[in-house]
Amino acid sequence: MDLLELCSLQGTMPPSGSVPPNGSVPPWTLGCFRRRSISFFNGDADDSTLVLWLQSRGLTGDLRLAADRPKPPSRESLAELSLDELTRMAEVEGGLSPTRFEAASGGGVELAGTMQWTDWTAFQIHDKWPEPGDLRRVGDCLIEYAPSGAYVEDWRLQPSGDGPLIGLTLLEERDTKSGQVTHRGGGLVIAGEHAIFVRGRAEALPPAARLSDLMERAAAEPKLLDAIFGFEASYARRDGSGRYVVSASTLPWREGRPLLALGGFKLEDGFVLQKAREKERAVERRFRVDTLEPNYEDWLATPATSQAVAWLGAEEQTLLRAARKR
Repeated sequence: MDLLELCSLQGTMPPSGSVPPNGSVPPWTLGCFRRRSISFFNGDADDSTLVLWLQSRGLTGDLRLAADRPKPPSRESLAELSLDELTRMAEVEGGLSPTRFEAASGGGVELAGTMQWTDWTAFQIHDKWPEPGDLRRVGDCLIEYAPSGAYVEDWRLQPSGDGPLIGLTLLEERDTKSGQVTHRGGGLVIAGEHAIFVRGRAEALPPAARLSDLMERAAAEPKLLDAIFGFEASYARRDGSGRYVVSASTLPWREGRPLLALGGFKLEDGFVLQKAREKERAVERRFRVDTLEPNYEDWLATPATSQAVAWLGAEEQTLLRAARKR
């Protein structure tokens, strides 16, 4: 069965404006957000790193890529990179985590609350972002504050078009012929035309404080190097034929290729199973369901007081001039 068919059979959309049960996040946090900038307490800022955040009802998918990272054309070509290039390749970030949300106290129209991430399947092996996020949303802008005051991130909602909202936690992926586990942990989040697929490493890496601590050894050990890059976090956009095609990935050679096959899905004993072929190899994936909704709509506008509505109406000739020219 096609994954989108599965959504149509199983998915139900909660009433507009409602918050689903079991601690799921509110509607104004759903979808795909791209970071415009991060500003730190010392006055430094970064607006060049590509950072994407995809959110289903209870899962966050995340990808962070520096603009100057090396882009080898294949996994085999990793062995041709210098130690410095390998180290920069290993500075990428990506992962998937369950999310918990607590709404801010107080009334009014403000959309605010705290989101926590507690169990990442992540490319990095140390907890680089240990704080929860204090969130506030206005229009397409989602601001995330670190409670310690360490940084603030400015996120912008990316229009998602028509399509499903999907969140699946990947329990494991196996080679069906050999039975070997190829990936553990991660998952799939789809919001309309945006998607992220995360596949964790099959086995834990050797003990180290940080991934960078393993790179000198990995440069001389092909098996360790392959294990480090045996993790994938790939972001994709839907093309005109309905396929999701990778445009950014922790594995550069995945870019320009299909994210994953959308067929071969079925429900079995409360889980979602997929059988597919990749690189002439048959694989089986086992997922736990977070979200399966056939239709998803962006929150492009947010509530405001009557005074705010009146103010913008009075000043729209100058304040909205640029917006109307786009």
